Order: sequence, then C-alpha cells, then structure tokens
Amino acid sequence: MSPARAAARLRVPLVSLLAALVAASAVLLGAGSAQAAGYRYWSFWEGNGKNWEYATQGPSLLRPDDGTVQGFRFAVSEDSGDAVQPRRAPDFGAICADTPAEDGKKRVALVIDPGTTTDAPDGEKPPALRTACAQVAPDASSAEALAAVAKPLRYDDSAMLCAISGYPKTGCGEQVSGDSGSAKPSEPTKTTGDQDKDTDEEGDGGGGPSVGLLVGIGAVLLLGIAAVVQARRRR
Repeated sequence: MSPARAAARLRVPLVSLLAALVAASAVLLGAGSAQAAGYRYWSFWEGNGKNWEYATQGPSLLRPDDGTVQGFRFAVSEDSGDAVQPRRAPDFGAICADTPAEDGKKRVALVIDPGTTTDAPDGEKPPALRTACAQVAPDASSAEALAAVAKPLRYDDSAMLCAISGYPKTGCGEQVSGDSGSAKPSEPTKTTGDQDKDTDEEGDGGGGPSVGLLVGIGAVLLLGIAAVVQARRRR
C-alpha cells in the first residue's frame, strides 16, 4: 500500500477518535457543572481546642462533655467535605467566662453563625453571629444545649435542624444552584463576647473544574493518544 493511501485510511479513524475525545471531555465538564449545585442548611461542628471538626453525629444524638464547644453554621455547601465552618474560634474560656460552674450542671459553649447574605434565602437577612454558654443537665444533648440559648428551633420530619432562633423562616436543606453560596471556609477569629457584628464573607466562587475532573479528562486524552500510536504501529 502506498504511503498516501495509508495516510488516507488512517485519517478517518483519527477524525473519529478526536470527535469522541471532544464529546467525552464535554460530558466530563458537564458532570462537573452539575455537581456544583449545593444545599442550604445548618452544619454542625465540634471544637477540638483550636480548630473546628465536622461533627460525625447529629446534635440530637451527641452528648457533649462539660467544657466543650459546639458550632452551628448556616451556609450553602455541596457536602460535609465542602461545608463552611463557623467564623469564630472554638474558645470555651472566652465564651463561658461570665458563666460560673454549677454543681449538677455542665457548661457547653456555642457558636451560632447564621452565615452571610450570599447564603441567605431570598428575602431574608441573616442575624448577627453570636456566642452563648449553655448550662444544662449532665446528660443533655447538643440539641438541648442549643435550645437552652437559641429558641425557637425548627426541625423537619427526619429531625434535621432547619432553623435556629427562627432563622431561616422557611426551607430546610433545599438544593440551590451552583452559583450561590459561600466558596471556602474562612479562618475562624477569636471570640470577643456573646454578641458579635456580622461580617460578610463573600469570596471567590472557584468556578473552575476540580482536580478530579481534570484527571479524568487527562486519562481520556492519554487513552486516545495510545490508540493513535498503536494504529500507526500497525501500519
């Protein structure tokens, strides 16, 4: 077979292969965009002394020890790995400084962060971030500690926490579009009192594809290159 005919025969599968690669990349990019949607809800956190850790149990199940710090943050997040932490440090000493210990009760410090206007439902304005020191029975749950200082609370039928101190007025874990909500957790700052002024935390949305998505596209391209090389060897 002449080189010209061989090149012509090879050109057709190459065009088909490139078209397939473009289509696969578009599918992967589309999947990344679809995953950008998040959920608007109150996330629940535990303080470990200096930082926040996402709680592995819900507030109705967790029974914190005396001297612990619990945090609640209202925001739009894709999942627990993307959740936005409270904007105050988990400092028990600062939060409960004015609440002396009592026999037969435990003290639980709480950081209640309603988030920013970016995360707020339409028509609602988030109240100011605040801290409180709940003094409750030794076997009280985190939900009971929260109820002691931040009523009214609202739950859905599955016991998901929907509202703290009446915020938000409606909704509970609803899905929102990917262009809404906070971007990344901000570094918590030192607690200075039980009432703090709210500061907006409107960051960059980070709208580019994730690392995993780029790796997937790269894998598809590598497979295509390997197929081209193999085809040329057969010629």
